Amino acid sequence: MKILKIPPTIEKISYFCRMNGLKTIIYTKSAELPALSDDNFFHSRRLFSICEQTPRQKPLMVVVSDASGRVVSHLLGVIRVRTTLLPPFLLIHCRVMGEGVYAESEYPKEELFGEMLGALNKAVNGRTLFIEVSHLSQKMVGYRQFRQQQFFPVHWMSIHNSLHSRAPEERLTEKMQKRIATATARGVTTETVSTEKDFKAFSKLLRKHNLLKPKRYIPDDMFFRKLMESGDGRLFVTKFRERVIGCSACVYSGGNAYLWYSAFRRKTYRPLYPDVMTIWHAIKHAHENGYQHIVFMDVGLPFSKNLFREFILKFGGKPTSTYRWFRISVKWMNALAAWIYRE
Repeated sequence: MKILKIPPTIEKISYFCRMNGLKTIIYTKSAELPALSDDNFFHSRRLFSICEQTPRQKPLMVVVSDASGRVVSHLLGVIRVRTTLLPPFLLIHCRVMGEGVYAESEYPKEELFGEMLGALNKAVNGRTLFIEVSHLSQKMVGYRQFRQQQFFPVHWMSIHNSLHSRAPEERLTEKMQKRIATATARGVTTETVSTEKDFKAFSKLLRKHNLLKPKRYIPDDMFFRKLMESGDGRLFVTKFRERVIGCSACVYSGGNAYLWYSAFRRKTYRPLYPDVMTIWHAIKHAHENGYQHIVFMDVGLPFSKNLFREFILKFGGKPTSTYRWFRISVKWMNALAAWIYRE
């Protein structure tokens, strides 16, 4: 098996594009990026810049442009470096969230996606243990292109709450309504992080809560600081008598809210329902600010019994089956995983 090292510097790379009249370039520095659409935060210059300034993250923007230099599509991948308690102790992977952004053009979206996916795969292959592509707009997006490049799908669950047709309160179960009323009466509040003290408490709780969750990647504090400064995200803390008992991080893009990270002190403060109050505030804040939906970005694998998924559904959300696509750089490991997760 290959021993993966921290990736060397990846400079701007140009690829020959299989589609006539197009050119594919991978950018690694925000100062060199061409003009891009910023409608989708997860493939924007803003997120690129945030990741660029965050330790142990390296953004790669794949850009396809036509003969006149006009950008017809772009896709952001982020190399993440993390330490683990078990071998190999250093885990390097590349994460892509969504299928990218596409301008109106004569070129088929599916072919452009395949071009960008192939270019990214070439750039990181051997430098990362695996590539993960998640949060596609539809389950079958890019299916043929993924298969052609030896990616394998893993069934996943997605949950989103609609905020435009009915008030969030109308979607709550009776039990959840009682818990919110009880916690509020006991003095539990949730507020936006605005002080250094609250930020440190947010970071401490988030890391402690996810310490034993190997799949959960928590970025350096710099990521969350830059996220707040960008205006594209907010950090929240749930408090009881000035003690932080819950926290969450949300980002906003394309008229929707996305709950990206969350943590709670459920066992210590069980009678105060810190998990309920933290999630409920994120939903209420999104509704009050006119967002169409709130998306819960990681509710896990679609096991028949998933406690966190069942908890989130009590807020009136809609579950959807989807895929996450993976490709492992070590060929025999990729073949084995593809066999295990075969459909």
